[in-house]
Amino acid sequence: MPFVVTESCIQCKYTDCVTVCPMDCFFEGPNFMVIHPDECIDCSICVAECPVGAIVNATEIPEDQVAFIEINARLSQDPAWTRIRRAKAPLAEHEKWAKISSKRHLLAID
Repeated sequence: MPFVVTESCIQCKYTDCVTVCPMDCFFEGPNFMVIHPDECIDCSICVAECPVGAIVNATEIPEDQVAFIEINARLSQDPAWTRIRRAKAPLAEHEKWAKISSKRHLLAID
């Protein structure tokens, strides 16, 4: 089962995870990143790189984050979302947002 980027990433978008991904299967949007489920090889290397614990195995995803399995699959195939291979600076105010758990309503899809 692939790994999934969950709600914790919204408004933070730390990119340390992309630098260790051997498959380059991360895609980015305005304020969130996703993992392409068909490209992820389940190596789990990215998990330890996320400072907010946003990346989880789809088989171990908390019930309140299950929707992010579909969100990752859908947005990773959206032509507006681009593959990211190199680290970038996190979003402005990322430190403030990293402490907030309920952010799904802020997910910018366009």
